Amino acid sequence: TLGTQTDYRDGEAQTDPYSPEYVVPSGSVPELLTLATLTWGRGLPAGLVEVEMIERAREKRAWEATLPAMDNASHIAERRKMMEDMERKEWAFREQEIEKLQEVRLEVLKKLLRRREENQNELDAKRLDDHWQNHQKAKEEKIKKIQHDCALMLRKLIAKRKNVMGKLERRDIIKEYTDFASQTYAPLSRIGYFPDNHSERYVVKNFYLNTFAGLCELEASLPDSVTRVEIKAPKPKYTTTKTGFIKRSARLEVELAQVHQ
Repeated sequence: TLGTQTDYRDGEAQTDPYSPEYVVPSGSVPELLTLATLTWGRGLPAGLVEVEMIERAREKRAWEATLPAMDNASHIAERRKMMEDMERKEWAFREQEIEKLQEVRLEVLKKLLRRREENQNELDAKRLDDHWQNHQKAKEEKIKKIQHDCALMLRKLIAKRKNVMGKLERRDIIKEYTDFASQTYAPLSRIGYFPDNHSERYVVKNFYLNTFAGLCELEASLPDSVTRVEIKAPKPKYTTTKTGFIKRSARLEVELAQVHQ
């Protein structure tokens, strides 16, 4: 009525199948004793190879029972001939087993060679890809340097073309301020000017705008006319005069409304 739980599974605690002790009666040779060399994991449970081996052993025992007795010369010659034939069959069978084993080894060797070739091809492809990437990177860097040098030389040629005679030119301030693309409005960083530096000094920092207490103080200092909006109703336009005549503008509006309809 009690249950127990172990730290091991049944498969981990499983041992080899139990083989009981046996006693062989005198004068008898059981066929089962020919399989005494087979143990669990080494031939047991029996497969196709073990079954073929058992059948060959049976055939050999049946052949040994048909051997003639060694009582005269004719029986000895016949026995020798039968033994030679059996030896040839054994050698032929052994050669077949060797050929099968060689075929299996050859297939394994082919698979290993194929796998090694695939790995080598992958390694070569990766190496070529890395080499191509390095060449592409060097090519892009070289093109970028050529473009940079080209722009630099073009700027130098443009600057030389402006002053062909080599004369000193005075600064034209009016021209610079009328041209919005000049150095006055859009200075270049390559001549030593960086417009983004120290940009925080232009930010307006005010106590009344950046803090809640300043906003409250600013709101309290404002007059009521700013916070309390007073809306005055518009006065209607009189279309008639004090004497009862209709104004000319009113008549025009009526005529325009009729034309529109």
